[in-house]
Amino acid sequence: MSRTRETTLTGRTRLLLAGISVAAFSLPLYIAAVNVFKINTQISRQPLALPSPVTTQNLVDGLTRSDNLLWIGLRNSMIISIATVIIIVPIAATVAYWVVRRRNRITKIALIVLMSGMMIPPHVVFIPAVEVLEFLGIARTFPGLVLFNVGGGFLSFAVFVYVGFMSTLPKNLDEAALVDGATPMQTLVYVIFPLLRPATATVAIFIGLWTWNDLVTPLFILGPSQGITITSGIFVALGQYNNDYGQMFAIMFLASIPILIYYLLLQKQFASGLLSGSSKG
Repeated sequence: MSRTRETTLTGRTRLLLAGISVAAFSLPLYIAAVNVFKINTQISRQPLALPSPVTTQNLVDGLTRSDNLLWIGLRNSMIISIATVIIIVPIAATVAYWVVRRRNRITKIALIVLMSGMMIPPHVVFIPAVEVLEFLGIARTFPGLVLFNVGGGFLSFAVFVYVGFMSTLPKNLDEAALVDGATPMQTLVYVIFPLLRPATATVAIFIGLWTWNDLVTPLFILGPSQGITITSGIFVALGQYNNDYGQMFAIMFLASIPILIYYLLLQKQFASGLLSGSSKG
């Protein structure tokens, strides 16, 4: 009887802790959502209250800004995020295939070097990276920012995920393709890569989110005068002295819609992609 009571108490405690955790993580989202539909005085006085009356003027103001902050920022962020993902995915998949199928000292050293890139904050290498981009003639440009993203730890993460997933694929697939006359690259493209959808979805979601939400890197690599992403645009245009909280919440709300749709499109493969990387490595 006491053991049953102890089990019940443990279950209730876990449920309580889970509820507190969910509430803590949901509170910022709730505040951001409800304040989109309030006027500024309501936001200042009662930030946690439901909007009364409900207004959509903040959304209208964000969409019709004279500087087109939202539209320019969304366009630039989409270009940078999509370009970064498109470049990283094939490179990471190729490197991971080479590491997994060529198990030797060289591949082990290469994997260690790549994994060390995940331990170095990209902000540490801002200055030397800018000098390299200056030498290449692409500093303060979108190609320069994309190149920095590719080499700033994102590639290491993508290789890590692909290595974990490819390690679970049997070598019989490669041998069968080899018997049919396929080259190693053809085997990767036509046999292995179609099986990497969960890993690819995981890589695309994480890198897309990181690139979309990045504030410091665009400000440092591009500079405020060379182009804005949606995150850096909000920071530069609204700033710390702007008290139009309604428009600020509205722009943040609108900016989150594309990345939310992006996640929903890939979510079916997301969970299995996360689990695959932990099963074998």
